[in-house]
Amino acid sequence: MSMINVSGLTFGYDGSGVNLFENVSFRLDTDWRLGFTGRNGRGKTTFLKLLLGEYEYTGTISASVEFEYFPYTVPDEQADILSVAYSIADDFEQWELERELSLLGMPDDILYRAFSTLSMGERTKVLLALMFIKSERFMLIDEPTNHLDLDGRELVARYLASKRGFILVSHDRSFLDACTDHTLAINRADITVTAGSFSVWYQNKQLRDNYEAAEDEKLRREISRLNESARRTAAWSDAAERSKIGFDPHKVEKSMNRRAYEGAKSKKLMRRAKAAEKRIDAQIEEKKSLLKNVEETEELRLNPLPCQVSRLAELSHISVWRGSIDVRQILDDVSFKVEAGDRICLAGQNGCGKSTLIQLLLGGGICAEESQGEMPRSAAARDSIYYTGSLYRASGLVISYLPQDVSRLSGSLDEFESRSGVDRVLFRAILRKLDFPRSLFDADLSTYSAGQKKKAALARSLAEHAQLYIWDEPLNYIDIYSRMQIEELLSETDATVVFVEHDRSFRDAVATKIVEL
Repeated sequence: MSMINVSGLTFGYDGSGVNLFENVSFRLDTDWRLGFTGRNGRGKTTFLKLLLGEYEYTGTISASVEFEYFPYTVPDEQADILSVAYSIADDFEQWELERELSLLGMPDDILYRAFSTLSMGERTKVLLALMFIKSERFMLIDEPTNHLDLDGRELVARYLASKRGFILVSHDRSFLDACTDHTLAINRADITVTAGSFSVWYQNKQLRDNYEAAEDEKLRREISRLNESARRTAAWSDAAERSKIGFDPHKVEKSMNRRAYEGAKSKKLMRRAKAAEKRIDAQIEEKKSLLKNVEETEELRLNPLPCQVSRLAELSHISVWRGSIDVRQILDDVSFKVEAGDRICLAGQNGCGKSTLIQLLLGGGICAEESQGEMPRSAAARDSIYYTGSLYRASGLVISYLPQDVSRLSGSLDEFESRSGVDRVLFRAILRKLDFPRSLFDADLSTYSAGQKKKAALARSLAEHAQLYIWDEPLNYIDIYSRMQIEELLSETDATVVFVEHDRSFRDAVATKIVEL
């Protein structure tokens, strides 16, 4: 067991004007399975890069372990897995890698396949196996779940739960609960370390926030009472002070001792006024220490267009093929209806055809029966989707589509709004509700983080008026608080939504129907 000590850490990007970290200090045990949480843009990946020594900072970070960062950069994706392994981790026995791959459910022959032929989920598992064949290292694992299906997430969670010594950045609550024993949180005002999984940390945070909210309300009432008392006391003191100088002979006695009495009375009231002011100042200072870490999340809204019919779409005995020379079947005999008010989750393993099915719903398929059953044969047609069966879409159906991959977004936010045709004020109001910083409104989208790009695309869809919302993995890179906002929105909306999502907590809370592929 050893410790990672962070003391007085201060860091900010050049030109940002605001530090991400300001004189923060904490300690981490290298035996912990540490979940790392915080809103998008708070500096989770930046902190991992600071541990790796990639940025200059003030303060100290001391550790007796070396760090490994996931995901690795693969130097040659055309090489086989064994060659890739030796290019990344040259000091290991082959049986060690085979053991780790087996624990991650990978087949025996995986070592001799080209890395480029692997699915994104398979690549994640291979790179995790490469990471854990390195001994005496502390692992920095940055969002491994984005390309994993539900089964893959559960498998990787069990795998990580059997290990020790890592920081895991993830926004999947169930995943964090399954494999972490401590939680590192970047809050609004500080960084905290808590023993326990994400749910333990979040429950404690809610209790603390509720306590501070109650204290805040109590202090507000006390400050209001003290202000009123101080106002009355000050008024009495002023009246007593005036009576020292002169008095109305028709209202007060003319005794020579009256001036001394009025002076003592004025002095006493002045002391009471000063004491009240000090108490008010103390209460205000105490109040300032409250609610600094409360994450304020505003309610999101969807404004769907009315549906003139109850059945928006229906697939009956749909089978799908895709490819060029090597035509392969993606789906076989799929049937389901999309009715007004449904929230349908398309579920299944990576590569089972969820995104292909979405393309069909969007109108991207070609009926093989209408094309005399011919499958695509040319390179130009390699992305064509051919299907058999019956596909119905309501006439004039208005769809809002959120794609899975938004990494190529670029240009100004004004241009993005113009291309999308959304109301500028509404779109930016939604972004702000998703904790999107105003400072990025004038930045190019290409400079946004992955989570910020996803929020821009999500806000565009939320600002659109549609009869059917189709979202392909909307939560990739989205922070936990924004996930909860979207979860609450969809749970209460009457909008019709078809979505793909591997976050179990989100799926269980939102879906009214699940279509297993």
